Amino acid sequence: QVQLVESGGGLVQAGGSLRLSCAASGLTFSRYAVGWFRQAPGKEREFVSFMSSTGRTIYYTDSLKGRCTISRDNAKNTVYLQMNSLKFEDTAVYYCAAANTVRLAVRSGDYEYWGQGTQVTVSS
Repeated sequence: QVQLVESGGGLVQAGGSLRLSCAASGLTFSRYAVGWFRQAPGKEREFVSFMSSTGRTIYYTDSLKGRCTISRDNAKNTVYLQMNSLKFEDTAVYYCAAANTVRLAVRSGDYEYWGQGTQVTVSS
């Protein structure tokens, strides 16, 4: 059974930082590309960041470019999202996902497995 479990969310003041983690089990993690998405209340889920299985391809949505860093530790089956200079509009539930693909994946439908999400709330 594949599981992705996010952690690290919470309440932070604007300008602060958070590091989200996503621990994977039940799959050969090193063979999967990983992505982060977020969904704010009343809005559709949107792409945040992508990292290929090898870590050589990384991609960010424009609104977070320069403010977040995706990384992965295949030995720990874990992917991270470091977010800095957080803004009120970054408030959302953040989800990690895994895709068995060698291509850049920015759509929800590209991903086979999803975590349950972790809440990030940025106070203004």
